[in-house]
Amino acid sequence: MTVLENLKVQGRTIPLTEHGYLGRFDDWSEAVAAALAQREGVGDLTPDKLDALRFIRWYYRNYNYFPIFRAVCKQVHQPSNCLEEGFINPLIAWKLAGLPAPEEPIISLLEAGQSPG
Repeated sequence: MTVLENLKVQGRTIPLTEHGYLGRFDDWSEAVAAALAQREGVGDLTPDKLDALRFIRWYYRNYNYFPIFRAVCKQVHQPSNCLEEGFINPLIAWKLAGLPAPEEPIISLLEAGQSPG
């Protein structure tokens, strides 16, 4: 991992990769997600957005993969387009959830609005 920037959150220094992803999965917290959201132009993280991020993290930790978009929204009892509406695009949700930087094929899918799952 190449660290190009650090994020300062609640007295902690959080390393970010060259594209703004967390350098370490376990550095994530709701405060870190809020700081990343501001950095990405998402604005404040509502309880619904935080529920989606926590589910994405839980799924990734258990299955080592990003969940299907509709499954995220269904699990947190939100409309089926909750990722696009809440985070601008799923790639930003991936970043705010503190997942490792995805590889190019995944980035292309996410940018096209398709689920990698």
